Amino acid sequence: MKTLLEMKDLHANAGEKEILKGLNLTIHEGEVHVVMGPNGAGKSTLANSIFHNPEYTVTAGSIEFEGENIQDFTTDKIAKKGIFMSFQLPEEIPGISTLNFLKFAKGKMTDRPVKIFEFKKQVEEYMQELNMNPKLIERNLNVGFSGGEKKKNEILQMLVLNPKLAILDETDSGLDVDAIKTVSKGIEMFKNDKNAVLIITHNTRILSHLKVDYVHILVDGKIVKTGDSRLAKEIEENGYAKYK
Repeated sequence: MKTLLEMKDLHANAGEKEILKGLNLTIHEGEVHVVMGPNGAGKSTLANSIFHNPEYTVTAGSIEFEGENIQDFTTDKIAKKGIFMSFQLPEEIPGISTLNFLKFAKGKMTDRPVKIFEFKKQVEEYMQELNMNPKLIERNLNVGFSGGEKKKNEILQMLVLNPKLAILDETDSGLDVDAIKTVSKGIEMFKNDKNAVLIITHNTRILSHLKVDYVHILVDGKIVKTGDSRLAKEIEENGYAKYK
């Protein structure tokens, strides 16, 4: 199996504070990984370090994607390499419609002109699968969207852009049961033998609708335990106390 992402002995700061303290994680093609941990464990720092968010600084260790060190890459170049990240709190962007945003992003990713009629048809099919209001496609990106609509829109972006690695940061937070099922359906639609998914979450609700390969427990900036979906069930029942 081809290695997509490899993080070795990663140390990273949020501002002046050290958050990641020697994190190791390897993700191969065809795998679904889940990182769980209590608040403040470093889950979002992990995601933002991969994407070179300027508010986070990698101080030691390495991040490689398909064997290439990406630590000095700009965020847009990292995205173009085939990494996608959904946000815990998706941004509202007035003045650009959802469709035009997706069309622009797809063109940037592929370096090819987007055939608008075919593209719109594909987007509409995805929206139907995700049980999204078709009128959202013409509205300004995320402006006036409900929390569930914003999260579904993130999954729509993932399906349209079709990255090699999708990082979903707390995509399930604040969603009702039906919306979680829809988000899980979108993840299942996306994943195949040539891509991978990294789900970052603090609860196990989304996992009941997904087949996952590895569950990692992140505590105080390090992965302290790795297992399968049974590990998530254990956390649901007993919490993180034994790992702190």
